[in-house]
Amino acid sequence: MKFGKRLQQQIQESLPDWRDKFLSYKNLKKLLKLIASTPPLLNGSLEYLKVEAEFVYLLNNEIEKLNAFFVEQEEDFIIRHKELQHRIQSVIDAWGPNGTHPSETDYKEEMGKTRKEIVNFHGEMVLLVNYSNINYTGLAKILKKYEKRTGGLLRLPFIQKVLKQPFFTTDLVSKLIKECENTIDAVFPVEEEEGKKEGREAIRVTGEGIFRNTVAALLNMQEMRSGSSTYSHYSLPPLSLPDADIIRSFQLNSPIPIL
Repeated sequence: MKFGKRLQQQIQESLPDWRDKFLSYKNLKKLLKLIASTPPLLNGSLEYLKVEAEFVYLLNNEIEKLNAFFVEQEEDFIIRHKELQHRIQSVIDAWGPNGTHPSETDYKEEMGKTRKEIVNFHGEMVLLVNYSNINYTGLAKILKKYEKRTGGLLRLPFIQKVLKQPFFTTDLVSKLIKECENTIDAVFPVEEEEGKKEGREAIRVTGEGIFRNTVAALLNMQEMRSGSSTYSHYSLPPLSLPDADIIRSFQLNSPIPIL
């Protein structure tokens, strides 16, 4: 699948509020075609300089857009993570076996609600990592096209710049994802087959929403990072996260390991 179609598919499979936050790949391609069709500097074309400057300006604006959205989401995730941890502890303190008002019914009901929120939260964080991956890939591809069609040398300096940008740095979000998975394993262990079935059904209540989108994002990341004949040092490294196990388990229709 060509990258433009892959990006459009990922945009459609993302959350509605995110869809205008992705790289404007189509606009960059249009501008690149205009640059390639404009007479180069050999004859002192001011038009060429003008269009090239517009291309660089748009690239910088796109990077700023990606950064602004990514940082906003990251900050929101930090707050939500703390709130969910506090809610879990509050439920345990109130209705747990050693709580102030022990109640197995209330405990299960509240923990069930919290569990669904945590799974959705985990899904959104995976989507943000995918957002980082696919937008970086889009920038790398458009810069490669620029280099090929114009002979210009923008790719290396721009990629070096991108590698230092907030939207590319997913360490914190990846850490929160792992902590979220550890919380699910510790607080919501699945031991019996019946419990596993209930767990799957609980998640697939939102199967047409965040869970489906998350699985699509994981599959996309796995494919983008798997390497190909066009793999280079500008490419993302192979996926080496527990997410790969999640993908395999979904494809085999077995219980999701993080649950």
